[in-house]
Amino acid sequence: MSNKYPAEPVVRVGVLTAREIDVDLQGVYTADGEAVSGPQHLSLSPDNQVVWNGRQYDRLLFKASSEGCVFEIKDVVIGVNFHWERKENQRFVGDLEFLYENGLVAVDIVPVEDYLTSVISSEMSAKASLSLLRAHAVISRSWLLAQIEKHDRISDSGEHYSACTRTDGELVKWYDREDHVRYHVCADDHCQRYQGITRQSTPKVAQAVADTRGQVLEYDGELCDARFSKCCGGVFEEFESCWEPVHYNYLVARLDAANTMDYPDLRVEGEANKWILGRPEAFCNTDDPAILSQVLNNYDQETTDFYRWKVEYSADELSKLVHERSGVDFGRIIDLQPLDRGTSGRLTRLRIVGTKKTMVVGKELEIRRTLSTSHLYSSAFVVERHDFDADGYACRFVLRGAGWGHGVGLCQIGAAVMGAKGYEYDSILSHYYPDSELVKLY
Repeated sequence: MSNKYPAEPVVRVGVLTAREIDVDLQGVYTADGEAVSGPQHLSLSPDNQVVWNGRQYDRLLFKASSEGCVFEIKDVVIGVNFHWERKENQRFVGDLEFLYENGLVAVDIVPVEDYLTSVISSEMSAKASLSLLRAHAVISRSWLLAQIEKHDRISDSGEHYSACTRTDGELVKWYDREDHVRYHVCADDHCQRYQGITRQSTPKVAQAVADTRGQVLEYDGELCDARFSKCCGGVFEEFESCWEPVHYNYLVARLDAANTMDYPDLRVEGEANKWILGRPEAFCNTDDPAILSQVLNNYDQETTDFYRWKVEYSADELSKLVHERSGVDFGRIIDLQPLDRGTSGRLTRLRIVGTKKTMVVGKELEIRRTLSTSHLYSSAFVVERHDFDADGYACRFVLRGAGWGHGVGLCQIGAAVMGAKGYEYDSILSHYYPDSELVKLY
């Protein structure tokens, strides 16, 4: 594997998609053979061409003339479709390209190690322990290079698979990185949070990236698709519960504790109910503000109840919400019925029963999206029905849940606790990616 990377690779990151984009070039760049600097405005033509200075392009590159060049993109949307969604101006290094993919896209072309320094600062508060930061650098690098290889393979071969199964009575859908065709990854939670040099990197983050330069996880000689989420809720989820039906031996169920194999079978409904309604011991079962501040940025700390959480809806609120989010008129929602769960207790198929229509929804992110104005914290929840009317229908639904995110791979909060307890980064990696191997590519 290592001979495939004789030098540090570069990554193409889609930062913003819009009809019009304003950018401020700080330093001298070259575009279409001319030197440019200062504020620039680009837009999309009716036939999807990039428009700049009255000229049209299929794609347009602003190449930095020196290492000191920085560009600032205005009104970048972060937390897309999540409850913390907002806009902010963000600053980046590297070359800047504009192209069309479902809109006008600003793409940052940047060396992988510079990208990782930003990701670690964007994904976490940069106050984390050095062992956690090193572990996160390795998994972010592993995941990124695996996505680049997958992107290039699909682009070269035309390989494609359907991420959606739809019938009149069932919608099973998952969301992954194949949405991006003309760049490798996006800059938001859909891939990895990347906010350039907007979030000031600390010397500790830079040290963690430098200490692990070129290090990745491999399994059986292949790069690990090293997924991660905020909080697993106590037990790790398997890859195939959330994405395509592929099994990875390093993304499997384990208890998020030192005794990793001591966990119940949460695919069984009764066991899942007991687990979710309890507060079992786990690394990620913590409300220690010092630990949480290591992992959570200021807007992430707006969420405080992620290990175990509760959401309530009246029947009218739930019916309106599901109609708006799914586009399907179920009538009045009269029941939510768990059908299949993954190893962490996360629902992978949920039957929604209405007075007009009954339909099965999956996988986990589609369930979370359907039952919230943004996204539920996770799909690991049990359904309580209350206040029945004269027809025997529930007037109030309570969802009691566990965890934040998909629960596959590294649990950021659990890993923060491990770091605080003195675990080294290789031990953290072997805990969340069992039987993987730490190797150096470049």
